[in-house]
Amino acid sequence: MSNNLTLRPDLRNVADWINPNASVLDLGCGDGSLLAWLSGNKRVQGYGVEIDVDGVTACVEKHVDVIQTDLESGLGTFQDNTFDYVVLSLTIQAMHNIENILLEMLRVGRTGIVTFPNFGFWENRWQLALGRMPVSETIPYEWYNTPNIHLCTIYDFGRLLNKLGMKTTGQVVMHQGQKVSFLPNLRGSLALVRFDKA
Repeated sequence: MSNNLTLRPDLRNVADWINPNASVLDLGCGDGSLLAWLSGNKRVQGYGVEIDVDGVTACVEKHVDVIQTDLESGLGTFQDNTFDYVVLSLTIQAMHNIENILLEMLRVGRTGIVTFPNFGFWENRWQLALGRMPVSETIPYEWYNTPNIHLCTIYDFGRLLNKLGMKTTGQVVMHQGQKVSFLPNLRGSLALVRFDKA
């Protein structure tokens, strides 16, 4: 059964990395759009994890299996190697223990996929040079009301993966829904990284 739901461009790229009939855990799944699309178009079996009540309600309305819990407490609910893919989309920058969630992702899954705002984007650099904290499409909050506590560049994230014994197996950098291939750390506002154990 095909699903006519339209995905955001970043989620469409994430979906392109996921094989048909795979098992997927979507952490911070929001309204469940990615899992609903994958279920309808790629026959994926999946679970979402979401803390926000409105997100959980939206998932249920889309017939997405969802667990309401805080990711900071870890993924102890799930056994080792339960999923083919574990996705963390636009959530990692708001987490306190990033190293732990990345390790947990590859404990419960074979492949991790993370998307995050690229702090190395030229507009962010320019705003810092002008003496103010960046506000942009991918970092839409002021410094005093942001949930984002750990901002990084594409290079920073790659270095963290290496430190944790992981390797990048795919990367897409985007700006305003379009892929950026030339000088991606400078010209891309959003990074999508697929990774496995090294």
